[in-house]
Amino acid sequence: MSDTVTPARYPASVADNPMTDLHVLTPHVALQRVTMLVNPLAGGVGANAAEEAAAILADYPFVATIVALKGGQFDAQVQQALDARPDVLFVLAGDGTAGTIASRAGPEGPLVAPLPGGTMNMLPRALYGTADWKIALRLALEEGAPQRVAGGEVSDGRCRRAFYCAAILGAPALWAPAREAVREGKLGLALAYGRRALKRAFSGRLRFSLDGRPDRRSEALVLISPMISKAMDDSTGLEAAAMNPADALEVFRLAAHAVFDDWRQDPAVTTKAIQQATIRARSRIPAVIDGEPALLRHEAKVRFIRTAFRALAPNPTSAEDSV
Repeated sequence: MSDTVTPARYPASVADNPMTDLHVLTPHVALQRVTMLVNPLAGGVGANAAEEAAAILADYPFVATIVALKGGQFDAQVQQALDARPDVLFVLAGDGTAGTIASRAGPEGPLVAPLPGGTMNMLPRALYGTADWKIALRLALEEGAPQRVAGGEVSDGRCRRAFYCAAILGAPALWAPAREAVREGKLGLALAYGRRALKRAFSGRLRFSLDGRPDRRSEALVLISPMISKAMDDSTGLEAAAMNPADALEVFRLAAHAVFDDWRQDPAVTTKAIQQATIRARSRIPAVIDGEPALLRHEAKVRFIRTAFRALAPNPTSAEDSV
C-alpha cells in the first residue's frame, strides 16, 4: 500500500472478537471487505467521524479499511480505494465529493454508498431517506442491495459534471439555497438567498433543445433523475422541466412553489422525459448540480446515463426527498 493512504483496519470477525454480539449483515450481497472514505472537512462530517465510523463498523463481521481524505492526496487515495475492489465503498463527504467518487466508480466499479456528510445531501437522502450518516450506514449494511443508479451528465466543453438527482440551469438555480435554508429554519438566510435570486431572475433567458427538437426559450431548465422524480416510474430518461415565469409576480409564485410544495403544479412549468438536451445563453449559465453551485459556459449539453453507478441501498430505496 502506498504512502498516500494510511488506513485503519478494524477486524470484526467472530474469531477475532468472540465476545462481541455482532449485527447481522444484509442477505442481499456478500460483504467481506469494506472501505470507507471520510472527508473530515465536509460540513456534516466532524473531526471525530472516522473514530465514530470505526465503532459502528466493528459491530459487523468483516474487515474494514477507513481512509481520511487529504486535499493534496485526494485523487490518489480515491483511485487506490477503487483499485482495491472492496465489496462496498462508503463515502462520508459532501455532495460534490460523493458524486465525483460515484462517477469514477462507474457501473463496472465496486458498490458505492454515499453517506450524508454535506449540506444538501441530495443523493444520500434519495438513497437512504435520512440526513443522519450513522443511520444511513447501518441501513446500507443491514438492508442494502445492489441498486443501479441512473443519472445525467452536464458538459460545457471545459468540464463534465455528473448528477444523480437534479441539475438546475438558469437564474432560478439560485433558489435552491433558499429552499434548503427554509428547511433548516434559517428564514433570514432564506430571504437573503431569495432576494439574490430575484435580482437575477430576468438577467437572461435560456435557449434549449430537447432530443434534437427545435429550440425553445425558458427562464430555467431543470433536469431530474428518475430516482427522485415524482413524474417518472422507471429509468427511461431524465425529466426535463422548463420554467417560464412571465413577470416578477410569477417569479414570486414559482419561487414559493419551489420552496414550499410541488413546483410542477405551477402553470409556468412544463415537463417531459428526454435523453439529451442542449442549453445556450448570451452570458454564462448559473447552475446547481446535485446541490453544488456551478457557473457554466455559454453552451452546455446534458445527456441521460441509464446506469451511472451501482449503489448499496435498501431495496426499494427509501427516498426522503423527491422533486
